[in-house]
Amino acid sequence: MTFILADHNIVGYVALFAGTFHSEGWSELFPVRFVTFKEAGLPCNSSDRTVWKFAQSNQMMLLTDNRNGKRADSLEETLRQENTPASLPVLTIGNINRMTEREYRERCATRLAEIIDNLENYMGASRVYIP
Repeated sequence: MTFILADHNIVGYVALFAGTFHSEGWSELFPVRFVTFKEAGLPCNSSDRTVWKFAQSNQMMLLTDNRNGKRADSLEETLRQENTPASLPVLTIGNINRMTEREYRERCATRLAEIIDNLENYMGASRVYIP
């Protein structure tokens, strides 16, 4: 089973995405569990570094759309400083507003399945954009 930590600000979109992933039949080949911050016990105001470290220590890929910036604890800085060849990639949705479009979600679901199927090729990649 693959665990994916859904960033707190995209939970509604992730529900649509998870439904598409399952309805397209990908979950039969690649069982996935999308985990919310609430389920994980993470406060919504957790720093990017805290979220990334939590995901890594719990063998989860982080699914986000906007964690970046120039702060010391930003996701970009965290990836520069802490990412290793054994780190799981951060999955970044290229255009979160398009997640309401079925075709876009289907492309995202297919891309996620490709990533899971070839995860060893994405280890240490830091960030992978979907679709």
